[in-house]
Amino acid sequence: MNPNRRTTIKDIALAAGVSPQTVSRVLNDRPDVAKTTRQYIQKLIVEMEFSPSAAARNLVRQRYRRTSFLPGKIWNDDEGHPIQAHGGCILYDNGTYYWFGENKDTPTKKNSLIGFNVEAVGVSCYSSTDLYNWKNLGLVLPAVKDDPRHELHTSKIVERPKVVYNDLTQKYIMYMHLDTEDYQTARVGLAVCDQPAGAYEFLGSFSPNQADSRDLTVFKDEDGKAYLLHSAEWNKSLYVGELSADYCQTTGVFTRNFINASREAPAVFKRQGKYYCLTSGCTGWDPNAAEYALAENILGPWKIIGNPCLGPNANQTFFSQSAFIFPVSGYSDAYIAMFDQWKKEDIGSSRYVWLPIRFEGERMVIEWIDEWDLSIFGS
Repeated sequence: MNPNRRTTIKDIALAAGVSPQTVSRVLNDRPDVAKTTRQYIQKLIVEMEFSPSAAARNLVRQRYRRTSFLPGKIWNDDEGHPIQAHGGCILYDNGTYYWFGENKDTPTKKNSLIGFNVEAVGVSCYSSTDLYNWKNLGLVLPAVKDDPRHELHTSKIVERPKVVYNDLTQKYIMYMHLDTEDYQTARVGLAVCDQPAGAYEFLGSFSPNQADSRDLTVFKDEDGKAYLLHSAEWNKSLYVGELSADYCQTTGVFTRNFINASREAPAVFKRQGKYYCLTSGCTGWDPNAAEYALAENILGPWKIIGNPCLGPNANQTFFSQSAFIFPVSGYSDAYIAMFDQWKKEDIGSSRYVWLPIRFEGERMVIEWIDEWDLSIFGS
């Protein structure tokens, strides 16, 4: 082949031994292609450096362009590929939203402790200015393939990445749950970067306040202080710990909360001087009832209010699990709750459920809506 000639769909089809229509169906993420065939074609696309023309890319972007949220439906990026950002978070920075999350685009396998899992791929990042349409910025923290001893090796657990900006150091700080395949080490991973979507430098891991740490989130308060909230004591309790000025370590100031309640997947936000903490029960990949609590101090004490969900399957959190809650820029009293709708036998195809939060006084309500847009928050 002429090295100066652009690789075409026909070239890919010839190498794969399939029709050009089959390659097009893979490029357009059509479901009617066998998984092994799809994976082989995707491999060839990378190896042969296939790149669609600008016109073709624009057509794809128009085809997948969204103007609303569709909870539980397939959510594609602007190139038509399903978004891979599970257990993630949103960072708003200089007019752009960044969505970080676990890339689970790899075959699901059996796991003796939780039934199913996948090999680690790394942490993905997507960007958007409207929250509906997302551009894939790639892996900002890829898994390590060639060193089985590394904490980011593909055989390990890399979950629930959360990113905050430190005003003092002007660094973006990423926290994540790191673990062995059998979930025995339960440590907090730490990575830093000079820009929101750059290549994050992995700094290692630690045990916050000498405790185990599994599901986690990080909350940055209005005064610039940040706190790590994580399931501890084998998920029996939830710790809230103050972070150091550079956000790279805990200070030793912490509290134990929801003791023996077995809560995980914390999502925290602050509204009108009150702190809200949404959690799920501990049932592996299977859904359960969400629960939220209120506090006047993030360190507690926390008052349990109950399940904020309303609508079909509210007692199972709409078959999903909490991931993150964030305020919407440009709107007053507007918050979106992010959930993962896990598909345990094909984890990479798990869906996202984003829903608006409404308030009745201090009471938080998350009601199921089949389709909605930001106009729900007013002008």
